[in-house]
Amino acid sequence: MIELKHLNKYFLKYKVKIIIGILITIIARIFALIAPNLIGDSITTIENYISSSSLEIEIVKNKLLKNILMIVGSAIVAGFFTFIMRQMLINVSRFIEFDLKNEIYRKYQSLSFDFYKNNRTGDLMNRISEDVSKVRMYIGPAIMYTINTFSLFIIVITYMISVSPKLTMYTLIPLPILSFIIYKISIIINFKSKIVQEYLSKLTTFTQESFSGIKIIKNYTIEENINKELNKIANTSRDKNMSLVKIQAWFFPLMILLIGISNILVVFIGGRQYMNNEIELGVLAEFIIYINMLTWPVATVGWVTSIVQQAEASQKRINEFLNTKSSVINSSNNKIKIIGKIEFKNVEFIYPETKINACKDVSFSINKGESLAIMGDIGSGKTTILELLCRIYDPLSGKILIDNLNIKKINISELRSSIGYVPQTTFLFSETIQRNIKFGKEDATKNEVEDAAKNACLSNEIKLLKNGYNTILGERGVNLSGGQKQRLAIARAIIKKPKILMLDDSLSAVDTETEEKILSNINKTSKDITLIIATHRISSAKNCDKILILEKGKVIEHGSHRELIMIDGYYANTALKQSK
Repeated sequence: MIELKHLNKYFLKYKVKIIIGILITIIARIFALIAPNLIGDSITTIENYISSSSLEIEIVKNKLLKNILMIVGSAIVAGFFTFIMRQMLINVSRFIEFDLKNEIYRKYQSLSFDFYKNNRTGDLMNRISEDVSKVRMYIGPAIMYTINTFSLFIIVITYMISVSPKLTMYTLIPLPILSFIIYKISIIINFKSKIVQEYLSKLTTFTQESFSGIKIIKNYTIEENINKELNKIANTSRDKNMSLVKIQAWFFPLMILLIGISNILVVFIGGRQYMNNEIELGVLAEFIIYINMLTWPVATVGWVTSIVQQAEASQKRINEFLNTKSSVINSSNNKIKIIGKIEFKNVEFIYPETKINACKDVSFSINKGESLAIMGDIGSGKTTILELLCRIYDPLSGKILIDNLNIKKINISELRSSIGYVPQTTFLFSETIQRNIKFGKEDATKNEVEDAAKNACLSNEIKLLKNGYNTILGERGVNLSGGQKQRLAIARAIIKKPKILMLDDSLSAVDTETEEKILSNINKTSKDITLIIATHRISSAKNCDKILILEKGKVIEHGSHRELIMIDGYYANTALKQSK
C-alpha cells in the first residue's frame, strides 16, 4: 500500500469525521452483538425450564419477553448507528474524491506542453475519472468494512474466548489459512488490476480520437478498419478483465468454505462439550450465531482486499502524473506590469522529443508598440519563437528579455495574461460564440464582445446567424469555416487588450483584403501593442516595423520591408512570387 500513502494528507484533513465514524462503527457492532447473547440466554432458560420442574412458566415467559424486546431494541439502535456510520465514512470518501480530482486537474494545468505531447487525452481522462473512482472505493467502502470487520472480530472473539477458550480455538483454525490465501491472491490481483486500467486507458483514448476525427474517418471511408481496430482493443480489454474476474471469483467460495468448516467444528466440538456438560446449549447456539455473523465480514475481507489492490494500482498510475515535474518552472510570485519590449539574446532551443534544433543563436529586439513579422519555410522556427515567448518551453541557452527582465524571473500567470496568442491550430470550445470570445476576458461586456468581433471582421457574419452571438458551436467549432474560426480566435485574443499580441499564421484562411482590414483595426485600437506575426504572406509582413527571416532555426535576413526588398534574398524572391 505504498502508493496509497499519498492519501494520508486527506485522511488528516477529515480526521474528525473519520474518528467519529470509527467510534460509531464500534458502538453499532456492540449493539449488534447483544442479540446472540440474549438468544443464547433464552435457549438456556428454556432448557432449564424443560429439565427443571421448579421453574415457573410465568418467570420464563417474562424473561423471554424481556429478551425479545431487548433484541428488537438493540437491532434498531445498531441499525441507526450503522446508518450514521455510512453517512460519515462514505461522505468522507466523496469529499476526498472531490479533492483528489481537483489536485490532479490542477497538476494537469501546471504541467508544461511537452507533457501533453507525450500523453494522450484519453489516458489523462481515464486517470482522473476511472482511476480516482477505484481509489474512492478504497477510501469509502473498503475502509468502512475493514473497521466494521476488525471491531466485530475483536469484540466477538474476545467474548467467545471468555465463554469457551477451547471451542474458540477450534473455531478460528481456518482463519490463518484464509489469511495466507488472501495474501497470495492479492498479489495477482494487484498485477492484473494495473493491466486492466492500462487497457481501459487505451480504449478511452482510441474512442476519444475516433470521435474527434470522425470527419476524416468518414471522408476516407475507413469506418470498417476503425471498427476492427476498436473490436481488437475492446476484446483484449475484455480478456484482461475476465482474467482479473476469474481470480476475484475465488474469494467468496473460499470464504464460504472456510466459514462452513468453522460451523462444522463448532457443532462437532461444541456438541461434544455440551454432551460432557462442559457448556450449556445456549452457549453452543451463541457460537453458531457468532460464526455466521462473521461470515459476511470474513467474506468482505476478500472483496476489500480486491478493492485495495485495484486502488493501489490506480493510485500508482495517478502518482506517476502527480510526481511529474514540469520542465517550465514558475520561480516568481511577484506581480509586475508588462510594457511590451522584447529582446532575444543568442537563443538556442532543441525539441526534446525530436532533437530538432529549432532555434540557433537567434537574436533580435522589438520596442514597445512596434510590430515584427517572422517569415520562413515550414519548420524554420517561427512557431518556436512564439512558444518560447509564452514560456511553453524554455530555451536551452541564451536569454529572452521582456522589459529588460529575464523571462524566467517573471511570474508565468502575469506573463501569459499580458500576451494574446493565436496559435496555428485554432481551438474553440463547445460554447456560444459570445462565451468563446469572453474566454479572453471573463468580465467583458456585450459591447466589448461586439467590438472585438468587429475588429476581427466577424461581426457581420455573426449577425446573419439565427441566434447571433448566442449560437452554440459544435465541438472545436465544427460548424464554422476555417476563416471564421481564425477570426473568432483573433477576437478572443484582442478582447483582453494584451500588451503583446502574437498571430501564428492566423490569417492564412482569410483573403488579403480581410487580412489588411484586421491588421489595420488592430493597429488603430491598440496603438501601444507589441505585435508579432508569424506568416508566409508578404501582405501580412510588409507593413510591420521589422521583419525576421528564418531558415532552419537561424536568422538569415532582418530589416524593414523596404530594406529587404532591395536585397536579392528570401524575402525579395517571395515577394516576387506572390506578386504574380
